[in-house]
Amino acid sequence: MDSYRIPGDPRQVVAGPATPRTTCVLAPNPSPMTLDGTNTWIVAEPGADRAVVIDPGPLDEGHLRAVLATAEERGVRISEVLLTHGHFDHSEAAPRLAELAGCGVRALDPEHRLGGEGLVEGDVVTTGGLELRVMATPGHSWDSLSFVLPADDLVLTGDTILGRGTTVVAHPDGRLGAYLDSLARLRALVASGEVNRVLPAHGPVLDDAHGVVEFYLEHRAQRLAQVEEAVALGDTTAREVVERVYADVDRSLWWAAEVSVRAQLDYLKERGPRG
Repeated sequence: MDSYRIPGDPRQVVAGPATPRTTCVLAPNPSPMTLDGTNTWIVAEPGADRAVVIDPGPLDEGHLRAVLATAEERGVRISEVLLTHGHFDHSEAAPRLAELAGCGVRALDPEHRLGGEGLVEGDVVTTGGLELRVMATPGHSWDSLSFVLPADDLVLTGDTILGRGTTVVAHPDGRLGAYLDSLARLRALVASGEVNRVLPAHGPVLDDAHGVVEFYLEHRAQRLAQVEEAVALGDTTAREVVERVYADVDRSLWWAAEVSVRAQLDYLKERGPRG
């Protein structure tokens, strides 16, 4: 939502192959919240005949035809659909793509699954020889997952980290404490040397994973300090805080800022006074 540029100042839209194992098909749903649109990722081991699709995006038949055509061009069939979380710009097309491909849908939230198998922390997806590790990264939503692809030294983050700007942690589903914990887990993952790149669900590939995670943590700390200061100055409602703290954000996005501030106020209440 915020307009800050992140390390490396990435601007180019990603569509097509991003790494040896990942290809993006960009959904036609651009907006201030979805940036260029939803990145639907086709992930397959080189030489394999099967692939997974992560986040099929909105229900758009043209987009789904493009996903199927891209898979065919790569010589793979889609054998599983995976969801980073259940927001409609990621999940709405999942049942239809599963129908077209003849496969199931795996997600953390049982409401978004098709077939018997879900996804939880620690799972490893091995379709077609892949090693795609499931990492719970709640905060943006309660059911947010990231997928670690060690062979390409990357993590697919859904909406936990975006390719431009910062992520909305929206009250009541979004929880700031959980989100900060998820960023800390991603920082540890990057520090281990296993991951150097971030493939988000919106915006371009980020080649400086360390810089991006540190930026996100610093940004959250700064915003939280600003909210604390606003409360100390007498602001009592989320709207009052938004008018003071988010004055630099386009007013058309203040509704998103307001739900984000509610999550921050909840976090401050749960954390209690420092010192």
